[in-house]
Amino acid sequence: MRTNLSSIIKINQIPQRYYRPDSELELAALTRFEKVYTKIIPNDSECAADLAQDIAEQIERNVREKGRCVIGFGAGGCALMVYDELVKLYFADKLSFANVIAFNMSEIGLGVAEDEPHSTLSRLKTHLFNKVDIDPTNIHTFSNLATKENVHKLCKLYEQEIDEFGGLDIVVCELTKGGGILMNESSCTMTSGCRLVLLGDAIRARLAESYQMETAPSTAVTLGISNILAARKVYCIALGEDSASAVFNTIEKRINENIPSSYLQMHSNAKLAINLEAASKLTRINYPWKVTSCKWSAALIRKAIIWLSENTGKPILKLTDHDYNEHGLNELLAIYGSAYYVNIQVFNDLQHTITGWPGGKPNTDDSTRPERRLPYPKRVLAFGPQPDNVTVSMGGTIRKLVSQGHEVHVAFETSGDVTVSDDHILRHIILLNKVIERYSDNNSTKQHSLINELSEFIQNKRPGQPDSADVRFLKGKIFVCEGIMSCMNLGVKQHNIHELQLPFYVDHPQGKGKVSEADVEVVRKLIERIRPHQIYFADDLNDPYGIHQPATDVIMAAIHELKDEFFMQDCRIWMYRGQWGSWDTDTVQMAVPMSPEEFRFKRDSILKHQTQIHDAPFRGSDDGLLSWQRSIARNSDTAKMYERLGLASYEAIESFVQYIP
Repeated sequence: MRTNLSSIIKINQIPQRYYRPDSELELAALTRFEKVYTKIIPNDSECAADLAQDIAEQIERNVREKGRCVIGFGAGGCALMVYDELVKLYFADKLSFANVIAFNMSEIGLGVAEDEPHSTLSRLKTHLFNKVDIDPTNIHTFSNLATKENVHKLCKLYEQEIDEFGGLDIVVCELTKGGGILMNESSCTMTSGCRLVLLGDAIRARLAESYQMETAPSTAVTLGISNILAARKVYCIALGEDSASAVFNTIEKRINENIPSSYLQMHSNAKLAINLEAASKLTRINYPWKVTSCKWSAALIRKAIIWLSENTGKPILKLTDHDYNEHGLNELLAIYGSAYYVNIQVFNDLQHTITGWPGGKPNTDDSTRPERRLPYPKRVLAFGPQPDNVTVSMGGTIRKLVSQGHEVHVAFETSGDVTVSDDHILRHIILLNKVIERYSDNNSTKQHSLINELSEFIQNKRPGQPDSADVRFLKGKIFVCEGIMSCMNLGVKQHNIHELQLPFYVDHPQGKGKVSEADVEVVRKLIERIRPHQIYFADDLNDPYGIHQPATDVIMAAIHELKDEFFMQDCRIWMYRGQWGSWDTDTVQMAVPMSPEEFRFKRDSILKHQTQIHDAPFRGSDDGLLSWQRSIARNSDTAKMYERLGLASYEAIESFVQYIP
């Protein structure tokens, strides 16, 4: 059973010649804007394995030449995947750590004990050191005696300790979403050394999620950029679409202290390993016509002309031959003879993505519409990783489908309890207590006792402590009920709203389990029962909770298993985004516009999710917006983009891309 199908979506969209060319000459042309050696590998596991193989060979080389290898280890989530691959090499007898000297490169907090579970050293031990043959005396970390008064001195001693071993032979680290390395974030200088740093809200939120803490410390100790650049070899990894901007800024833009990873341009022996999502903003992937001769597909032509329209500030139908020549698109002129013919093709292509009938319009010619008119009405099944995703990302489309007579089902894959704050459950506990006090004859009833236990747990909960099963249950039900009210407000019938409770989420603390056949079976049975003509699911995989990717993997695995069933031959599958990202206009295949009234109705439906509209975690540090507010803004921005390209003007647009198993 394939449970990682979400990782291959981009593979089908990007020609292999742009990231794995046939010759070194072609590679040189493709990468001429890249200032750091970068290897693009399609999926996450292959990317981590490739980097691990390089590291293993470098360890062997150093041990052979000088008897040991000194390595600085970062502890970011992507780096942990590399360590998992190193462990596999160790158990395959292809690697030994017997002569490795290890240095922990950063530690959150100050004076952290070595047995502290929420520490980078603990992560390194769990994922690597405790599984291989490294000598425990060869593992070095920051002093647990550090205070604000002596930390500067202890940091200098830590640097001296590294120097006594001849310096770092290898650094293994992760490129963060903001272009940081280790705990070196914006405004870090090239000469920065080992030091105490203050952590901003964005990195603290990321650390709290990654280390499963309620609140991350406000300080950390880290090796600096100068320590990293002094290493003989630097291996860096970045995965996911939310890393794409950081990757682009790191290797193609100028060195900038606000992007500390851009200092890697000054290292003569650095390697960055990335997957296709992380590579999506690189010139050779995003604008291949700038670096090579292209094989012009309809999709690539659309992408190029939208880019040209944005760069010239002109609507598509006003682009001229001169614009094409000035911006390196003369190949298209040679093929089509005139900009006019290309403009018309792309304009019509975009025009045909727009539809106010997402389920297909009956009794019309559907040859240029994104959805077919028959069968009518359709059975529609929309999956949401959490109870708010369908409303937030495609609420306008759901309302249109219902109002146009289709049978609409919505399925909540998880309860989303990890996104519900303690304040919200405490408010409901207080309400339940007052209800029991009024209607119970005996205040010592079992119900009252349970409510008091829940209240006591919440009020005495330690930072980072996982919720109890009862607290998770109640938080989840609060969020699910909000989701039901929201969907009903859009017109979905209550008996068509399904709470799936996927095991990967329910059966593991904080919903961090692995996808299994049990998850896929739940979704498969629902699809088999409804036999939908349309399926919608989230390709919004950058959520900070880590719920969307496994939830989407479950849907895709179930679809993969059912794709040959007769009823699936008449089912179209659409992917949506909204809360944590948006589709680029050149990829959109169905654009569903909303009037001002429809857009207002969608916002009102979103506001049914009281636990998410004010104090949900992960408020954006750059603009302070919550995920639902960003989704609303993206709907408006998509409409404005269509207008700038010369198409009709709408208040907002929800967009979709078709998935073909």
